[in-house]
Amino acid sequence: MTVSNKFKVACLQMTTGTNIADNLSILSKRLKIAKDMGANLIITPEQTLLMAENKTQLFNQISNEKEDFGLKEIRKIIKHLGVFVIIGSLSIKYNNQLALNRSYAFDSMGEVIGFYDKIHMFDVKISDEESYFESNTYKPGEKLSIINLPWGMCGLSICYDLRFPNLYRQLAQKGAKFITVPSAFTITTGKAHWHTLLRARAIETGCYIFAPAQIGFHENGRKTYGHSLIVSPWGNIISEAKIGDQMAFAEIDTDEVELYRKKIPTINQNYDYL
Repeated sequence: MTVSNKFKVACLQMTTGTNIADNLSILSKRLKIAKDMGANLIITPEQTLLMAENKTQLFNQISNEKEDFGLKEIRKIIKHLGVFVIIGSLSIKYNNQLALNRSYAFDSMGEVIGFYDKIHMFDVKISDEESYFESNTYKPGEKLSIINLPWGMCGLSICYDLRFPNLYRQLAQKGAKFITVPSAFTITTGKAHWHTLLRARAIETGCYIFAPAQIGFHENGRKTYGHSLIVSPWGNIISEAKIGDQMAFAEIDTDEVELYRKKIPTINQNYDYL
């Protein structure tokens, strides 16, 4: 695969609802807008096609990978547009009790070139009124994932993974120049930690961070923070979507990765501690 040192990336911001067909229609339009703006790579948030009200509704709409309606339609849309796309995540049926929270990477022909299953489950009690237990619905992933794009290697992660820095360090050490963080951060945790954590992961790894996010009030009652970001390897926010269905959009220069890693070479400095 020919490597170019510059490309344009779009991180879509969405307010996904409870109907896959409706969300597909919105996604198709948003992908076309990003492509028309000149994006070479488009990335969508966590749970791009479905923010279900409960586990029963989720399992009534999803299927296994070979039969999944949403996945088939996404491939058609991407093939028509002819652009590289990373779907932040879809819910894919694993068995009758559990699903996978899976990120998919597609080439410009709509073919899957890699995937990643979210490793760290969002099992938290933020307050007496707000708690989440993803492990009741999803099977955790077990493996890191890096995909080969025309502009370099890209590591995949999802949302709550962001709080586990060693995952990002390992992705960078394995060759990633960019790392995706598609998310559906809550308003509470987003206001407190979103910008800080994303900038920290960029600085620690010397990678570009691409973080498309869910935003707003969803049909299932959830409220998400938004603020989709593109962060440079130096930790600078180079694009941010602050409201509604905006997108973060930027031209990326892959030479910047090596430049910053020469200045701060921590990614290649390993120590054993007692």
